[in-house]
Amino acid sequence: MVSGPDGNAGPLTTGALKALIRTIPDFPAKGIQFRDITTLIADGPGLAASIDHMAERAPAGIAAVAGIEARGFIFGTALAIKLDVGFIPVRKAGKLPVETIGADYALEYGEARIEIDPTLVSDGERVLLVDDLIATGGTALAAAQLLRRAGATCDQALFVIDLPDLGGAARLRDNGISAQALMEFQGD
Repeated sequence: MVSGPDGNAGPLTTGALKALIRTIPDFPAKGIQFRDITTLIADGPGLAASIDHMAERAPAGIAAVAGIEARGFIFGTALAIKLDVGFIPVRKAGKLPVETIGADYALEYGEARIEIDPTLVSDGERVLLVDDLIATGGTALAAAQLLRRAGATCDQALFVIDLPDLGGAARLRDNGISAQALMEFQGD
């Protein structure tokens, strides 16, 4: 547990964590309100409280946490340590030195590919998917489908931030994946 804003032992509230997120207007394009999570990551008590809150929301019985490159590695690894389970990296294409399986997914302008080492997943193993932010849900859905293809049961996902107006969490739910976030930012 970290010290709360009043100095007493206890985690920071999710409202206090939300205040640690920096908003950068008109990035990467005019009209976009970019939610910069690096200010939360740089705050030791904030980062620790984020992991505490995610651990409280983690389902029982998971065997591993899978984190999406790159910021999902930060939150996913810390959460895996806290839950005493392994971590499975979901990497950008070409980053793993072993035979992989991959999934392509659409971006706003083009396509991208993510990959995993399928030997890290056992058949039927419950894997919790973690990333810093859910927007349109394309990357998260591709990651969940990839984990399922490797044999995992992936029906839960945790995020620090949800941008609900972009529909990503709803898209995951439509595909049988419960999606939770510590905080939401409307209108993005």
